[in-house]
Amino acid sequence: MAENEDGTEKTEDASTKKLQEAREKGNVPRSRDLSSAVLLVVAAVAMYMVGMLIVEDLMRLYAFNFAIAREDLFDIALMIHHLYVSVMAMVDSLTVFMTIVSIAGIVGSVALGGFNFSWQAVAPKLSKMNPIAGLKRMFSMQSLVELLKSILKVALVGAAATAVLMNYLPSLTGLTFETTGTALKHTLEILIWAFILVSSSLIIIAAIDVPFQAWQHKDKLKMTKQEVKDEFKQSEGDPQVKGRIRQLQRQAAMRRMMSDVPQADVIITNPTHFSVALKYDQEKGKAPIMVAKGSDFIALKIREIGNYYDIPVIQSPSLTRAVYKHTEIGEEVPEGLFKVIAQLLAYVYQLRLARTGQKPPEQMPVFDVPEEFQWNGE
Repeated sequence: MAENEDGTEKTEDASTKKLQEAREKGNVPRSRDLSSAVLLVVAAVAMYMVGMLIVEDLMRLYAFNFAIAREDLFDIALMIHHLYVSVMAMVDSLTVFMTIVSIAGIVGSVALGGFNFSWQAVAPKLSKMNPIAGLKRMFSMQSLVELLKSILKVALVGAAATAVLMNYLPSLTGLTFETTGTALKHTLEILIWAFILVSSSLIIIAAIDVPFQAWQHKDKLKMTKQEVKDEFKQSEGDPQVKGRIRQLQRQAAMRRMMSDVPQADVIITNPTHFSVALKYDQEKGKAPIMVAKGSDFIALKIREIGNYYDIPVIQSPSLTRAVYKHTEIGEEVPEGLFKVIAQLLAYVYQLRLARTGQKPPEQMPVFDVPEEFQWNGE
């Protein structure tokens, strides 16, 4: 288990903040064995794909260079042209091969830990030149693990190479009886398959190294209980963090409020500055509940949602201001406003009945707000 320099055990997983700081310093899990395995295996497969194209280009190149006339050897211009033609003869096949290998090298290096560039990682550090620290690294557990991995790699690759050599030994001895062109193609085929088989043995090493590197990276970044407490206090005390938390809370509350507007029975407006959405459950028989309220832009959004869901929008400045001032979201309207709210709901129900063909109300009643609930909106 990881420990601090003072011997305190690190038992807690790294926080998001510490993981981000480690990434900014270039401290991400990496596996050189995975990079090597991906690079060599892909290179072997790429050689299998374009190998014969390379052989054909080589044979044309050999024929071209061995057919030089003697007098051309003394002409510098012709020899420069000859060199140019020789180079261009190999460009197409080698370009394909090198492109595939380059992509494999990049992918293999970032397959574990992802792409990450940090100036802090490349900056020179005097601590890295400390001979005592170097000796500690030489005789550390990490060095022992790397030594064991190196021995395992040599053993696996050696065993794979021996098996491949014994398998292709009869074919190799028979190359002397083949023509030059056939022997060249046959040799390349043997080399490609030997390359693939030997490279594939590195996959075993990578399969062991990848989870080990991921575990080791996670273990090194573990924190003590005190470090977790200190970080929590620091983050909670940061005004920017608190402000961000409050902003997210306001946004979440706003989304919840707006999602409740379609459930309202009526929306009353100022009509420009304030909007209030009320809901009345006839089955429960309790007082109407405010499901949303807002001013200016929020008031406009409440009205837009109400119009979209065909909720009656009633203009009553004094009643809107009174409900807005004396009621919070999720609360019942004050008892002193029961009478005027009842008049409002009765009028709304008459409007709904009028949509079914019944007689509409003659005119909207005057909502007389008690003097103690009146508010001018300031």
